[in-house]
Amino acid sequence: MDGVLADFEGGFLKKFQARFPEMPCIPLEDRRGFWVSEQYGQIEPELSDKAISIWESKDFFLELDPIPGAVEAVKQMAKLEETDVFICTSPIKKYRYCPYEKYAWVEKHLGPEFLEQIVLTRDKTVVSGDLLIDDRPDVLGAEKQPTWEHILFTACHNKHLELPSSRRRLHSWADDWKAILDSKRPL
Repeated sequence: MDGVLADFEGGFLKKFQARFPEMPCIPLEDRRGFWVSEQYGQIEPELSDKAISIWESKDFFLELDPIPGAVEAVKQMAKLEETDVFICTSPIKKYRYCPYEKYAWVEKHLGPEFLEQIVLTRDKTVVSGDLLIDDRPDVLGAEKQPTWEHILFTACHNKHLELPSSRRRLHSWADDWKAILDSKRPL
């Protein structure tokens, strides 16, 4: 959900700059690596904890803007025949606000009918499916060979990565996501 449907990176940067205006920050075009806190900690060690405090705070997930085209694409996907759409998302470890806010975000942007489609798990590899569209380059867990094909959704932190020819990428929701879905359908 974060980084694919909801703009985690943009929301983080905006809130980080507002809360810590005197601290250095990383422009989105310079973000590298999935873990924001690791890259901030490389600038100054205390920035790692400051970064984490942003997404652990109340309303962080709820106030994230949708990624352009995401809401429309998911709603279109859900209307396709023989297509089941689930929103597979991981809660943060300090989960006081996160799970509730992720559900509230889905209800606000996609509607109450999508609440039944949320799969909240720390391990996405155990979820069965044909495709997982995710911005994390390495989705690892208990299942070494998940049933789904991982489609890397382009985000500021992964856009520089070269993928092997066996992997696919969805650059944005303006890309032909329907062709990716169709590639998994029986002929």
